[in-house]
Amino acid sequence: MKDAQSQTRTRLNRHQIIGFWGAWAGWTLDGMDSVIYALVLNPALTELLPRSGIEASPANVGWAGSILFALFLIGWGLSLVWGPIADRFGRSRVLACTIFVYAIFTGFAALSQNVWQLGLFRLLAGIGIGGEWALAGTYVAEAWPEDRRKMGAGYLQTGYYAGFFLASALNYTVATHYGWRVMFWCGLAPVVVAFLVLMRVKEPQRWHGVAKEKAVRGPSPLRRIFMAPYTRRTLVNTTLLAAAICGLWAGAVYVPTAIAFLAKQAGMTPQQAVETSSMGMGLLSLGTILGCLAAPLLAERIGRRRALASYFLGMAVCILLGFGWAFYLPHGLRPFITVLMFLGFFGGNFAIFSLWLPEQYPTSVRATAFAFTTSFGRFLAAGINLGLGALVGRMGTLGKPVALTAIAFGIGLLAIPFAMETKGETLPD
Repeated sequence: MKDAQSQTRTRLNRHQIIGFWGAWAGWTLDGMDSVIYALVLNPALTELLPRSGIEASPANVGWAGSILFALFLIGWGLSLVWGPIADRFGRSRVLACTIFVYAIFTGFAALSQNVWQLGLFRLLAGIGIGGEWALAGTYVAEAWPEDRRKMGAGYLQTGYYAGFFLASALNYTVATHYGWRVMFWCGLAPVVVAFLVLMRVKEPQRWHGVAKEKAVRGPSPLRRIFMAPYTRRTLVNTTLLAAAICGLWAGAVYVPTAIAFLAKQAGMTPQQAVETSSMGMGLLSLGTILGCLAAPLLAERIGRRRALASYFLGMAVCILLGFGWAFYLPHGLRPFITVLMFLGFFGGNFAIFSLWLPEQYPTSVRATAFAFTTSFGRFLAAGINLGLGALVGRMGTLGKPVALTAIAFGIGLLAIPFAMETKGETLPD
C-alpha cells in the first residue's frame, strides 16, 4: 500500500501546465538566442570588421569575437537585477519582461552596421537572457507540487538546450541560404511568448501568500541573502555556478569553430563545414537534454552534492578528451563529435542547480538568490573568455587553451563539500 501511494503523483492543474509551458518556451528561445551568436560569429565579424576599420583576419575575428562574447556575459551578469524585482512584484510579469528584452535586442543585432553596434546589442540582450533562467526556475519550483517540482526542474532545463538544437537547425537551413542577419531576425520570435506569459501565466500561490507581505519591510532581498543563515550557502553556490559557467561557456562557445576547423581539415567545403558544425551542435544539445532529464533522478538517488560532483568530473574529462586529444588527431572530426555527445550529457549539470537552489532559500528571497548566484559568475566568465581568446591568439591553436577550462570544474569539485545538502527536504516557505 505504501509503495502504491509513493508512486502516485499529484495531478497538475491547468494553470500549472500553462505556466510551465510558458516558462519552457521562454527558456527554449532563450537558448536559441544565446547560441545564435556562436553559430554566426565568423560570417558576421567577417562583414562587420572591415566596416569598423579593422581587417577581417582570422586573428582579428577571434579577438573581436572574444570581446563581444565577454560583453554578452557582462550583460548576463547584470541580469541579477531581475531577482529583487521579481521578489517584489511577482514571477510571471518579470519573466515576461526578461523574454521581451532579450528578444528585442537579439532582433536588433540584425541591424548592426559595425562591430560596436553588434557588441551593444549583445550586451543588452544578455541582460534579458540571464534573467529568464532565474525566474523560470523559481516559478516552476513554487508553482508545481512538492512531489513533482524536482523533475519539473529537469524538464525546464531541457528547454535551453532544445533552443541550441533549434538554433542549429536554423543555421543549417536559414543561415546557409539567407545569411547571418536573418538568424538574428529569428531571435525576435520570443516576443510572442512574452505576451502569452504576461496574459496567461498566473503568479504562484506561494508567492502571493508569503513574499508579497515580507517584501514591503525589512532588509532588501539582495542584502538578506548575505545575512545569516544564508551567507555561506550564497557564497558556495556562487562559486559552484561560476565554475560551471566558466568551464561550460568557455568551451561551448568554441565548439562550432572547432568543428568547422576540423571539417575543413578533412577536405569539406565551407558550406559543408557549416552544416557539419550545425549537426555537431545538435548532437551536443541532444546529449545535454538527456543529461538534464537524468539529473533530478540522480540527485534524488545519491544527493545533490554527489550528483553535481559526478557531472563536474564528467565535464572536466570530456573537455580534456575533446579539445586536448581529439582536436589534434590526424582525422579528429569523428572522435571530436563523439566526445561532444558525452560533453553535452554532463553539461546537463545546470538542471541540478534548477532544483537545488530553490530548496535553499525562502520564497521572499528565492528569486534574488537564484538570479544572483546564476549571474555573478558571468562576470568571471567574461574575464576568462577574454583571457582564453588572447591565449588562443598567442599559442596559435584552439584546442589546448580551451582544454585548460577543465580546471574550472576542478575548482568546483573542491567547493562541493561545503555546499548545503537538501536531499529529502521540502521547499521552504
